[in-house]
Amino acid sequence: MSGQSTAGIIVIGDEILKGQTLDTNSNFICKKFFTLGVKVQKISVICDEVDAIADEVALFSKKFTHVITSGGIGPTHDDMTFEGVAKAFGLKTAFHPELVQRITDWFHTTDMASPEMKMAKIPETAQLRFGIDPKTNKPSVYPLVSVRNVYMFPGIPNLLEKAFTMLGDIFQNPDVKFHTDTLYINKDEASIASIISDVASRYKDDDVVIGSYPNLTNSYYQVKITIEATNPNKVQEAHKEMAEKMPEGSVIVYDLDPLQSAVPAVYSFMENSSKDDYFIQCVQGGIRTIEAALEKYPLSDICIGFNGGKDCTALLHLFYAVVKKKYPKFDGKLQALYIRSRCRFPEVEKFVQLSRDRYNIEMLHYDGRIKECLETMVTDRPNIKAVIMGTRATDPYSAHLGEFSMTDPDWPQVMRVNPMLQWHYKHVWQFIRQLSLPYCSLYDRGYTSLGSMDNTHPNPLLQYVDRRGILTYKPAYMLESGEHERDGRNT
Repeated sequence: MSGQSTAGIIVIGDEILKGQTLDTNSNFICKKFFTLGVKVQKISVICDEVDAIADEVALFSKKFTHVITSGGIGPTHDDMTFEGVAKAFGLKTAFHPELVQRITDWFHTTDMASPEMKMAKIPETAQLRFGIDPKTNKPSVYPLVSVRNVYMFPGIPNLLEKAFTMLGDIFQNPDVKFHTDTLYINKDEASIASIISDVASRYKDDDVVIGSYPNLTNSYYQVKITIEATNPNKVQEAHKEMAEKMPEGSVIVYDLDPLQSAVPAVYSFMENSSKDDYFIQCVQGGIRTIEAALEKYPLSDICIGFNGGKDCTALLHLFYAVVKKKYPKFDGKLQALYIRSRCRFPEVEKFVQLSRDRYNIEMLHYDGRIKECLETMVTDRPNIKAVIMGTRATDPYSAHLGEFSMTDPDWPQVMRVNPMLQWHYKHVWQFIRQLSLPYCSLYDRGYTSLGSMDNTHPNPLLQYVDRRGILTYKPAYMLESGEHERDGRNT
C-alpha cells in the first residue's frame, strides 16, 4: 500500500500485566490512528523495567513509522520510561531546563532530588511538543516528550487522551484515508465462512481487508463483517458482492448506536403519512402524547416508569428522543421510577442498571406495592407531578385509561401519562427491533412478560426442539399472538 504509515504501541505497567488496571489507552490510540490514516501493526504490554522498555523500544523504533509508549513517566520509583527510551538509543538522561522551570512553578519546589523533579529528567536529545488546549487556546502545561520516532504519553487515560487529541495531527498521514463498511449477519459464522473467504480472496489484490467477528450474545446479529480499503469504490464493490452472496434475509439493518440516532430515527415516523399502517399511527400518537406532556409539565416535574420490561424499554427510548428533540442542549439526568418486584430476576436488575447508565437516568428505587411506593415518591419528590408509563389498553385493568389519567382518588395524586395505550404486543417489538434497541436478555430465552422469579416462566407457545434434540424457546418477538403474552405468568 503506497504511502503507508505504521505504528506500534507499547503499554508499560506491572498493574496492566497483573490485571489490576484495565488498559483502555491502546484502544483509544488505535481508533485515533485509524482516522489519521496510520495502520497500527502491533501492541505490546511490558513490565516496569528499564531493560525491558529499552529492548522493546529499540525493536519497535526500527519496525514502525511511529512508536507510542503509554505509562511510566510519573514521579515514582517504578516510572522508568524515560530511562528505558534513553537506553534504547544509547543516550543519557538529563534535566531539561524548561521542564525544571515548569515543575518548579507547578509543584512549588526547587529541590532537584524531589520526586516531582524526576519528571524533568528526560533523554538528552528529546524534543518537547506543546499542544494547544482547545478550552483555553493556550499551550498545554506539560509537553509530550519524544525521541526520534518514539512518543512518550502518560498512562492516566484522561491525560493521554487530552494530549493525543491536542497533538494527534503530528501523526497525520495525508496520503492515506481508510474507508470502511460493515455488514451484520443473523447466521452463525460457520454457515457463511466459505462466502466470506471467497469474497476476501477475490479482493485481496485490491488491498481490501475483510474481517469476520462472531457475537454470541447480541440479540440482533451473530456475525459482524468489516470491509476496509483506501479505495472507497472497492469497499462498495466488496460490500455489494458480499451482501448478494449471503443467504436470503440474513443481512440485517443494525444501528450500533441507537441513542446517537434517536431523534432522527424516532421522528422519521412523523414524516410517514401512511394512513393504513397502524404501527406508524401508534408511534406518532406516542410522540404527540409525550410532546403534550412536555408542554404541560417542566422536565423536572416528570418521571418515567421503568422496570426493565419490553414496554418501558420502548417507552424510555421514545421519551428520550422527544426530550432531545425539544431540549437539544439538555445534558442532565432523566428521572425514572423503578418499583422492584419482591423476587426480581438478576438479568432484569442488570438491564435496569445498564439502561440507567446508557440513558443517563436518576433512578428512584422503591420496593413494595405500587400504591405505597407512589406515596413514598410523592413525599420524597413533591415536585414530580406526572409519571410517563408504558401501559397498554390490553393490560389488566387498563381499558378505561386515557392518554392523561389522574390516579384514583384514594391514591397519591399524580398524572399518569400513557403514550402507548393503543400499541399491541407486536408493535412494541416492532419498535424495539426496528430501532436496534438493547433489551433484557430474558426475552431472547422465551420470556414474554416479566414479573417475579417465582411467578414467571418462558412462554410455552415458544417451545421447540432444536437440531440437537434439546427443548428450547424462541425469542419473545416471535410470539405470533400478543393475546398470549402472559401465558408464562402464574399471576
